[in-house]
Amino acid sequence: MESTSIIRRPCVTEKSIASTEGANKVVFEVAVGANKIEIKQAVQELFGVTVLNVNTMRVPGKKVRMGRYQGTKPAWKKAIVTLREGDTIEFFEST
Repeated sequence: MESTSIIRRPCVTEKSIASTEGANKVVFEVAVGANKIEIKQAVQELFGVTVLNVNTMRVPGKKVRMGRYQGTKPAWKKAIVTLREGDTIEFFEST
């Protein structure tokens, strides 16, 4: 897989910001088929930082309704990436 297809988007929620604030961690939504080694290499290649640790978790899809029809949102994978001291990713910085 290419690095741009592994890292989908940053996961910026109140919970992710509160849990990673001061811990030098960032949270990404990643491809479901990606493993920890691929995620680590993709983050290092795309952002030019040193990754110390990667924790992953699968988030199950939720049931949704459109009128009388029921479906599900797709499941996705979340990666919590720990960066080396001093390394930052710019779009996570608050202004």
